[in-house]
Amino acid sequence: MNDFGTVTAPNTVRLERLLPGPVDLVWQYLTDPDKRGTWLAKGPMELHVGGEVELRFDFPQISDEPIPERYRSVEKGHTQRGHVMQCEPPHLLCFTWNEKEGKTPSEVRFELTQQGDRTRLIVTHSRLPDRKEMVSVASGWHAHLAAMADRLEQRASPAFWTNVLQLNAEYEKRI
Repeated sequence: MNDFGTVTAPNTVRLERLLPGPVDLVWQYLTDPDKRGTWLAKGPMELHVGGEVELRFDFPQISDEPIPERYRSVEKGHTQRGHVMQCEPPHLLCFTWNEKEGKTPSEVRFELTQQGDRTRLIVTHSRLPDRKEMVSVASGWHAHLAAMADRLEQRASPAFWTNVLQLNAEYEKRI
């Protein structure tokens, strides 16, 4: 398994991780607002097709590391909304990402399978508008999934932003 995301179509990136713990636990970290808030974003998620998704990003919940100048626009957090497109607990979750008026949302899909005492998680983010967004999404998911793995291992993620910046530079070369 390659830790780096791959481009699987002109507008799609895919990342795969083998995470500690059973599928049910990883599912909780995807769907429970409090658990999800420790590695990605809090907010309600209606777990049925057509259900509303609200992601409230609060980066100090993920890391104590200062937010770099490049990301200061989200220093106080930001909220984005979407809708559930597929939901088959605890193995499949798919929802639109960042719905805004006049903008076509992208789509993120999580597939979970049990593999021994671990969970294989595949994240596929599609319908991305351009290369710049693909680089941003790939580096963001890479860093957020590392934070999720830290939480599953009951560790802190002290270098989240350093990780994001390094990954962004690497994905600039790879995509």
